[in-house]
Amino acid sequence: MKHSKHPPYILLDSGNSRKLEQAGAYRIIRPALNAFWKPSLPESEWNKADAEFKRDSGGGGTWTWKNGRRPDDWTLSWGGINLYVKPTQFGHLGFFAEQAPNWDWLRSCISRMPTHPKTLNLFAYSGGATLAMSSAGAETCHLDASGGIIEWAKKNQALAQNPGKIRWICDDAMKFVGREQRRGNRYNGIVLDPPSFGRGAQGQVWKIEDGIENMLLNCRKILDMENPYFILLSCHSQGFSPISLGRCLGEVFREDAPLIETGEMTIPEHNTARLLPAGIYARIFRK
Repeated sequence: MKHSKHPPYILLDSGNSRKLEQAGAYRIIRPALNAFWKPSLPESEWNKADAEFKRDSGGGGTWTWKNGRRPDDWTLSWGGINLYVKPTQFGHLGFFAEQAPNWDWLRSCISRMPTHPKTLNLFAYSGGATLAMSSAGAETCHLDASGGIIEWAKKNQALAQNPGKIRWICDDAMKFVGREQRRGNRYNGIVLDPPSFGRGAQGQVWKIEDGIENMLLNCRKILDMENPYFILLSCHSQGFSPISLGRCLGEVFREDAPLIETGEMTIPEHNTARLLPAGIYARIFRK
């Protein structure tokens, strides 16, 4: 099934703790708290924005649209994936542009693995990594605790020219991993981007600094360690660095610690060599 060409996502500029993005058909301004520098483009370019999101003290914020015309959703293309985007009350659009290099890495891993590896995307959100893996030939399980987010991911799958095979699961990530252990199911690759903080249905509190080791230990138990495998851990939490995240991974996968790659997730600015840092990752691929 062929689809019409979707306009691209472009990071136009950043500075003064904000970023100027061309998100498909719309130019928007959103916070970028680590953009301490001055913008490169003139103010006149920023003034062409269709919308701006400003945070409030409660963790949410407000979108302001020119002439009050706010679209419900629209489409764009980024990192080789077509995506539905929609402004949320937290200032998100429904995808994280900094993950695109990880999507490329996942495609590369799968291309060097046996045919149709089984992969799992935990905390999968709107499915960028899911679609990267499934389109590369993996049989992918997409898990998120929000049914609404899974429906969003399914809309993204409908935009894909090569959607691949995807199993959709709405559940708590660690409860599902525990059941997979008991069922004896094994995966050849796991992707996880856990939240910094959260509360479960029974009020249980999740803090990444307290739970990350146990989470990785449980993920290891459902990885097929006898064959080629990968694990990709990404993080947007304060207090973590690429080195500290890599050490967390290395404590659980000690035999493969020399294979660990770590770094910052970044978004390239359009027509410059500059990068906007936007998170960190640690990952292993053992052939």
